[in-house]
Amino acid sequence: MSNPNLLIFAPREEPQDILDTLRSAGLDLSFGEKAWQAPRTDFEGDLAAAARDKVALMGTSIRHTPITRRVMEEAQRLRVIAKYTVGVDDIDTDAATDLGIMVCHAPTESNCFGVAESTMAMILAMLKRIVQRDREVREGKWREPHMATTFLGARADGYAGITIGLVGLGRIAIRVAQLLAPWRVRVIAYDPYAEPSRFLLANVERVDYATLLAQSDVVSFHVVLTKETRFMLRAEQIALMKPGAVVINTARGKVIDEEAVATAIAQGRLRGAAIDAFEEEPLAMDSPLRQLGDRVLLSPHSASFNEGGELRPGIQWAVRAVLTALRGGVPDNVYNKDVLPRWRERFGGAGVID
Repeated sequence: MSNPNLLIFAPREEPQDILDTLRSAGLDLSFGEKAWQAPRTDFEGDLAAAARDKVALMGTSIRHTPITRRVMEEAQRLRVIAKYTVGVDDIDTDAATDLGIMVCHAPTESNCFGVAESTMAMILAMLKRIVQRDREVREGKWREPHMATTFLGARADGYAGITIGLVGLGRIAIRVAQLLAPWRVRVIAYDPYAEPSRFLLANVERVDYATLLAQSDVVSFHVVLTKETRFMLRAEQIALMKPGAVVINTARGKVIDEEAVATAIAQGRLRGAAIDAFEEEPLAMDSPLRQLGDRVLLSPHSASFNEGGELRPGIQWAVRAVLTALRGGVPDNVYNKDVLPRWRERFGGAGVID
């Protein structure tokens, strides 16, 4: 009798010791094609065929060939899908829940806190005009009057400091709030799903979305991509924002309407934006964001890419989730927790590996 099979659908140079751990647990391994991760492609049929006899799927992001309902319906033995990353917008989690399949993600410190640190760097780069000042010095200019920057924190002379609004109050946003604490800025947050105690523990003020947009000098997005958050910043929301505000997006590309943001910056309605995640990736050469010079800071969806960290901690979390699920247990990093009754109904406590 053959061993149960695991598909690493989006391989990312998994360390040999990780692969050895999976094989020593009694799993046969299959690997997805690199082409499945390429922009503007459609390999749904190939992924569905590859997943057909698998008990688990594991991998990094695969937004261009997402794990759809069709893929999961083809995989009748599938118990768990484990991501190396925080985001699961490349998986139809509603379908997974319907089908009794656990989806696990990896909100590791390396990942989440790396994004938080990148967010801080973006805020400072935009408000302190780091890129612009560098450019002007290289052009032979020196201490030009228009190069004054924003002082972030409250001062003894009566200056109240700025307000930073965090949209979403999960691990990343809470870490951003912690990093902002010494700066003496006002931090407000919007998250309809977070309990009041989370705002208190993060030392941020709870507000509704419209209030956050109206009062924030910086609006920073830290939400997963769902039906509710998709394009939650459009022209109508930008109209509520302070003139000269800055947008930071280290979450998901389709959280903000890039064209609307670019138009608002071009018209002087917004001061600028710093963006790490885009509607389509890589960013198209004709994107209006590219036409705005250093009023827009662009990053190649790499806010969590850190030396010595990056994906290895997430891979370890994914391996732990897969092995736990295949032994009949429930991992501690299940994203779609509503699936558990259905999952237990399908698989009970029976394992497929020792």
